[in-house]
Parts: sequence; C-alpha cells; structure tokens
Amino acid sequence: MTEILIRGADYLLTMNDLREELRDTDILIRDGVIAAVGQGLQSAGEVVSARGCVVTPGLVNTHHHLYQTLTRAVPGGQDALLFGWLKTLYPIWAQFGPEEMHVSALTGLAELALSGCTLSSDHLYLFPNGARLEDTIHAASEIGLRFHPTRGAMSIGESAGGLPPDTLVEDEESIIRDCIRVIDSLHDPREGSMCRVGVAPCSPFSVSRDLMRDAALLARDKGVMLHTHLAENDEDIAYSEAQFGCRPGQYAEELGWTGADVWHAHCVKLDVQEIDLFKRTRTGIAHCPCSNCRLGSGIAPVRRMRDAGVNVGLGVDGSASNDAGNMVLEARQAMLLQRVAHGADAMSAREALEIATRGGADVLGRHDCGRISIGKRADISIWDVSGVESAGSWDPAALLLAGPKKVRDLFVEGRQVVRDGQLTTVDLPRVLEHQNQLARKLSERT
Repeated sequence: MTEILIRGADYLLTMNDLREELRDTDILIRDGVIAAVGQGLQSAGEVVSARGCVVTPGLVNTHHHLYQTLTRAVPGGQDALLFGWLKTLYPIWAQFGPEEMHVSALTGLAELALSGCTLSSDHLYLFPNGARLEDTIHAASEIGLRFHPTRGAMSIGESAGGLPPDTLVEDEESIIRDCIRVIDSLHDPREGSMCRVGVAPCSPFSVSRDLMRDAALLARDKGVMLHTHLAENDEDIAYSEAQFGCRPGQYAEELGWTGADVWHAHCVKLDVQEIDLFKRTRTGIAHCPCSNCRLGSGIAPVRRMRDAGVNVGLGVDGSASNDAGNMVLEARQAMLLQRVAHGADAMSAREALEIATRGGADVLGRHDCGRISIGKRADISIWDVSGVESAGSWDPAALLLAGPKKVRDLFVEGRQVVRDGQLTTVDLPRVLEHQNQLARKLSERT
C-alpha cells in the first residue's frame, strides 16, 4: 500500500458534486485513489506541504494534435485561415515518421503536465512513413499522464475532391482494420484506466459518409468513444451545405455521431438547433479558444452551450494552430472570450476552471477524474500562489485572474509527475534538444 499526504492546502477547489471550496485542508492518497479529505489527517507515507498553495483537480485536455508540436509558427501558415493553413502544413507533416510522432508527443505532453494537466486526449489522423498510434501512447506512458488517444483517419485526398494530399490518405478498409487492432490491444475500459482509445475520422471534409457511419458502428460495437472536428469556421459550414445539403449538426445526427459517447472539437458555428440537439443527446464539445482565435474562426457560443446543459470541456488543439499547449492559458482565454462576447459577468474564473477540470473529464466519460472527492482518482494539481503572479490578490483561488501559469506539483494516479516545477519522469532538456533537431531538419528540407 502506497500513501501520500498533501498537507495544509490554503485553498482546495474540489469540483465535487457540491463544488466545495475548503481552507487549510489535507488530502490523503492511497494506491492512486483519494482516500480522505479533511483537516488533521495522518499518514506514514510521504508528506507534501501545500502551505501557500491552491489545490485543484488536474486539468483535462479534450482535444490535441500532439504531432503538431514540431511545427509551431511555420511561415506561410502563421496568418492563414483553417483550409489555407492545412494546405501549408500537410506537405510538411507528410515527412513525419515514428520518431517525429514520438518526440513531438513527449514535448507536447510535457508542456501540458507543467501547466497542470493530468489527462489528455489526442487526435492523430495521419500515419505517414510507418507511424502508428503507439508512438504517442508510449510517450504518454513515459511522461506519466493519463491518456485518451484516438485513431483518426483521412480517406479523401485532393484527387477525389478532398483537402489533404493523396499521400496522406488511407484506404478505408485498412483504417477500420487498424481501429480494431488498436482498440483490441491498447484500450483499457476499467475505472482508473491510464489509456482509453477512441475512433476519430478527421473531419467530414476528409473522409467519406460511409467511413463516418462505419466508424460509429464500430465504436459502439467495441464500447469506445467517437471524436471528430465539427463546425469549426465559416468554410466548414459552407462545405457541409455544398457537399451534404445540410448543416454539420444534421450531418452528424444522420450518421450516428451524437450521444454521450461522442465529443466534437470546436463547434464554433453551431446554431441554436444544433446546440439543442447536443443537449438532448448529451453530445460533448471540446472548446479550443486559443486555436479558434489564432485561425480567425470565431468565438464559440460556450455561454449558450453551458446554459443549455451541453457538456463542454477545453482543448489546446494542435501546437501548430495555438501555438502553445498550456491548459491554464486555455482556460483563461475561454473566460475572456465569453466576456468579450457577452459582458464581464458572462463567465467567472471558477466556472472556467470547472470547465477545464470536471467539465473535460465528463466530456471524455471519465467520471472517476476531474474532481477531488473520496474514491476518485488522485489526479491533483498544486499551485504556488506565493509568487509574483498572485502578489496582491485578494482571492488566490481565482487562479485564472491572478495566478501562476505553471504548476508546482502534479500527481497522476497518485504518482508525482511534477515536483517543484520540474518533471520527474523524463530528462526534459534532452527531449527538447531532440525536438529542436528534428524541427531544424524539417525546416531545411522544406
């Protein structure tokens, strides 16, 4: 039996069912699970002081493309809208292989961990030169984060009227076979799982109607979740109406892409009827505010979604369209955008933090995560509020208004992944050196 006692947190934002905020509180972790929350707790195990700190559940990232961490701030794509940005980057990504996929995932997951993230999804939809989903899963295991990779795909290339080059698309039968392979070999459905696999055709404009439908049937047969991009910008809406004769929400519904086992990325352009559809079907949304700003896609109607009862989580999206992978910055941006759109009282710092923790966990079907409560997984972030970012703050628990952007300590399944602001699991300087070497080689070839 392994125990860790987090002692004396100045503030504990539990995100439990009562949304309790506790002062001067201890948390006892036993074998990866929260065993007790209260004052004066005792343990024979390691004791970690949380004096001068705010403690929260680990943040949850519901949408990422980890491979893109190798292509930040690429010239030619810095000022482009979504479709033009993709066309700039597709030829570069086509040069990737297993090494690039693995190292970029290590870098992206390290960045997430240092920003307080304990659980991340990933949407990998291209597999050039022998790359496989395992390249990212091994990286998550090395960093120590809880992971929800999705086996994405593109099957309609330029010659067939699609957006991606033909070199990056796959045969649809091969896609389904590999989805079955990765689910059967890598998916762990148990509570406390460190790796669950999803099925995730890239988008309605890069796969066929048949693949979208077959993917939904396969996912439900296997009991895994479904993920894709939807209604990201005006180009996306125009493509759906021109190609399918309907809006994206209707297209998704017709093909079985709504339900509690589905979450869609972006949804910037959902209308009132589509929001109601997602509410009725309990379909989740990964809101990616920084990427939506970077690509000029717009402001997602998150206030309306939340008020309607739609499950909303946050996603950093790929680091080629953000270009950061910091969950604190993402949560703050989500809060600020809703205020820009609807007024200063549209979203509080605490609501945005709830979306970034409990909200994201619920979107991913992980009701065992995202809250600090007895019996839940010990995924915990400790934030030092004694530094310059919080100096003078009257409410240290309002982290997104005045607080650090980097976590002091991070626990995943009770294992300390970050200690005193440093990763404990990998040699980060060596990873970054490898990452930058690969980026230089790509740049020189391009």
